[in-house]
Amino acid sequence: MANILKEHGVEPATELGRRTPWSTFPKAYRESIAAADFFIVEVWTVRGLIRYSVFFVFDISSRRVEVVRMSRAPNGQWNEQIARSLTDPFDGLLWVHGYFIHDRDPLFAASFDAILRSAGVDPIKPPSRSPNLNAYAERFVRSMKSECLDRMIFLGKQHLRHAIDEYMAHYHEERSHQGLGDERPVRSSSLVRAKASVQRSTRLGGMLNHYHRTVA
Repeated sequence: MANILKEHGVEPATELGRRTPWSTFPKAYRESIAAADFFIVEVWTVRGLIRYSVFFVFDISSRRVEVVRMSRAPNGQWNEQIARSLTDPFDGLLWVHGYFIHDRDPLFAASFDAILRSAGVDPIKPPSRSPNLNAYAERFVRSMKSECLDRMIFLGKQHLRHAIDEYMAHYHEERSHQGLGDERPVRSSSLVRAKASVQRSTRLGGMLNHYHRTVA
């Protein structure tokens, strides 16, 4: 992320002639940065095997992820509609972000970036063949595939949608995240008894498991 900020002219502020170290400076920008990517899922239907492209947005600061849309045949017009919804002044996901990282997929056309810029969001394109520069989004795709998608055979779009919704609930509310100090993006406000017994909750027939103590 530091390399991306440098390429876009963002430099550390100075204090009494001393520059802020790059190792800490990017942290100040996390709340202003979101990232996006697609992942592909194959689904069995009555018409055979169909591939769906799923578009998501990753908030780097909170680790929250929003699965925005899925389509059998994404195109530039479809992506422009996504850009408009993301930058909606009332409920768009990017209304508090100044930077938006996405790769060089042809779907991210010039018109997509133009819509972002018109809303005050600076699109950032990492160099080709450098997935490590969009590491947060890439790591989310890897987690979703290894923990859910690669372990299931989907029978129709609704089955896929249900599995994604269940995984997202698990990801936000139950799965701990090292980047958040082993906390969850959506934290429960319930009080937990120190000596309460450990309970097991499951999703997707036991594929996703969550262990917790009973609440007070």
